[in-house]
Amino acid sequence: MWAQEIVAGRPAWRHTPSGVAFRAVPGGTFRMGLSDAELDAVRAIERADGADDDLEPFFAGAVQARPVREVRVEPFMIARHPLTVAQVRHWLPDYEDSFADSASSTARFQDDLDDLLATLPFRLPSEAEWEYAARAGTTTLTFRGDERPDEGQVLDDFADEERTAAAENAFGLVAMGSANEICADVWIPHFADAPVDARPRTGEGPHVVRGGAGDLYPWQGCNEWLLLLSATRYEIHDFTAVRPVAPVPTSPGCA
Repeated sequence: MWAQEIVAGRPAWRHTPSGVAFRAVPGGTFRMGLSDAELDAVRAIERADGADDDLEPFFAGAVQARPVREVRVEPFMIARHPLTVAQVRHWLPDYEDSFADSASSTARFQDDLDDLLATLPFRLPSEAEWEYAARAGTTTLTFRGDERPDEGQVLDDFADEERTAAAENAFGLVAMGSANEICADVWIPHFADAPVDARPRTGEGPHVVRGGAGDLYPWQGCNEWLLLLSATRYEIHDFTAVRPVAPVPTSPGCA
């Protein structure tokens, strides 16, 4: 069941049984992947002594988010933020998370991920949908621009609505990049021959995750800020967060 609401001054769809707020993301096309301009922006940060350590591993691994290509995305809904501990307990009443500070914190999964996905009435985003949502119409390192992001951009608890609202991108989404969020795609270490629409790439093996800067908090000065970049992607490991996706309801009350 769905209810239309205004959340932080923007339209939202609330999944009433669980309380999860979704934003409707308009369809469109975008340039997916780590562009030459973004690589140049990271090099500019490095030249300005904004890097904590040698960035050569990052530049060597840039091929994993290339080649850049234009991708067509259909309209969809995505959760405003990753599922919280309280929201997950709607589906998994016995869920516990020793990493979370409170019930309003991002929930993370390891052995219990399959249990959640089996009962969740939503799907995972494709990584094309995830990056499109994270960029929210921008072409810069993050939706805030090409400056080096800092720990202030990490959001892991959503009890403070004023802070949460202030962190929204143009699509009304928050914390894109804070937690390592699992996507529907199987991990392939490049975008060669990837589809030009937003379908996930399927197959056997581990999945893609996006983000993860908050999982390393407090930062130790190892260039954790790179995990906040819209194009950063890597193979799943350890625990992960879930930001579900759903079709746009045709009317309030639709299941």
